[in-house]
Amino acid sequence: MTHSKQNDSFSAFTHDHAFHEGSHAAERGTHLVMWITAAMMVLEIAAGWWFNSMALLADGWHMSSHAVAIGLSAFAYSAARKYAEDPRFTFGTWKIEILAGYTSAVFLLGIAALMVFSSVERIFSPEPIHYRDAIIIAAVGLAVNVICAFILGDAHHHHHGEHNHHHGHEHHHGHSSDGHHHHDLNLKSAYVHIIADAATSVLAIAALAGGWAFGWAWLDPVIGIVGAVVVAVWAKGLIADTGKVLLDREMDAPVVEEIREAVEANVNDAKTKLVDLHVWRVGRQFYSCALSVVTSNPHLTASQVRDQLTVHEEIVHSTIEIHHRC
Repeated sequence: MTHSKQNDSFSAFTHDHAFHEGSHAAERGTHLVMWITAAMMVLEIAAGWWFNSMALLADGWHMSSHAVAIGLSAFAYSAARKYAEDPRFTFGTWKIEILAGYTSAVFLLGIAALMVFSSVERIFSPEPIHYRDAIIIAAVGLAVNVICAFILGDAHHHHHGEHNHHHGHEHHHGHSSDGHHHHDLNLKSAYVHIIADAATSVLAIAALAGGWAFGWAWLDPVIGIVGAVVVAVWAKGLIADTGKVLLDREMDAPVVEEIREAVEANVNDAKTKLVDLHVWRVGRQFYSCALSVVTSNPHLTASQVRDQLTVHEEIVHSTIEIHHRC
């Protein structure tokens, strides 16, 4: 029978955690890539109109969808930075970036569906293809994609370097961390859009070259379907990663077991038991937890339990409830 209950909450979380220097590099990179992609989109659409090439027009409008999605990623960084100090956001603005990544992934899935529809339509209603013009512009588009990929890759490297520097100071107690959870999913979504566009450009060049050299007009729409499947697979993976964060599905993360071990090490009395635990992420490498302990030890306090958790600096907020029983 429980005769007393002690409830204690503590937070070391600050809004500075929500937007750090690595995010500034990612923001600059996505803004630059957005403008480069938009410029290439205008070039392809203008070239398609000038050369009367439906293939170039279609590719230009396809690239416009990527420009919008990358713009969404850039906007997310700006919004997260703008509201980083807003106290209305309990755990900061990090999830704005996750929401943008999820939306961008859904957008990418829509692009894949549109690619399939257009390719199937072209199979049943073939149109003349201006091979030379299309190949030249597709090659230029591929070169732009490679440049953009390097820009975002450099932003990711800088971002990862900031994270490692930060973690190097924090994780000095020898415990493991959930490293694969620390990716910037908003930056990843922009990167996937660029890689998807580059992959479709490569496939388009191969299909156009085959059609030009051997007269295989069917190759262009077939390769389009293959490219759409690849894009859809990437989008599905990104939706799963971002959706997991938005739905707080973190109870299979390694940090959960670390919390259990820390509490058990602190409450080594066999009559003390961790009966409830909830963990969720509030930043790329920051977690919040709420837990309940039932104990017959009248001297056990929430502060003692929290002291044991302090070896895991990624836990920035904790609510600890102690139930004392006879």
